[in-house]
Amino acid sequence: MKTILIGAALSLGLAGTAMAQDKATVSPEALEKAVTQSWPKLPPELQARMEQDETARDCTTYRNSPPPKVAEAIVAREMASIVYPADGKFMGDWKAGEKGALSGYGFRMGDNPKLAVGGNCYACHQMKSAEISYGTLGPSLLGYGKAKGNTAATQKEAYEKIANAQSVLACSNMPRFGHNKVLTPEQIKDYVAYLLDPDSPVNK
Repeated sequence: MKTILIGAALSLGLAGTAMAQDKATVSPEALEKAVTQSWPKLPPELQARMEQDETARDCTTYRNSPPPKVAEAIVAREMASIVYPADGKFMGDWKAGEKGALSGYGFRMGDNPKLAVGGNCYACHQMKSAEISYGTLGPSLLGYGKAKGNTAATQKEAYEKIANAQSVLACSNMPRFGHNKVLTPEQIKDYVAYLLDPDSPVNK
């Protein structure tokens, strides 16, 4: 009897393991239909955001791990889409950058579109030592300017990463702030200053 019970337990355990390893398969059409039916009365500006562009589709298809050739195409495409500041400068006001980086306002149901949108950066990064609550999905940015310096090349690199992280890393978890028009070029310049300016609390 004991042997039978042990055998049954092992069989159930193996069956459970096999079931856990099975991947759910949902057709793209079924997924698209489910998403569309979930929000049937969105205003036009929000409805447009329901449509994936080529990069979003690629990252979804490959579960954020695209093969090398697809990743290269994503990086090239996203780099080409970056809108640079009209004045050619990449550093703005770090105080404005701090205010925006610590704000999660905007693009939610009920948010006033006339008010400034924040980057919600603290949700993923530690940015200054005085912060008592911050996310860890992204790396800590404490001392970012001290480590990276403040050259023109560094400023441009930081601008590009904030404007469109997928211009650096395909299927990055970081939002495409510039590409999706969440932040303007002027706002992105302020964020660059917040990261790199020696007077910013990030570098204290």
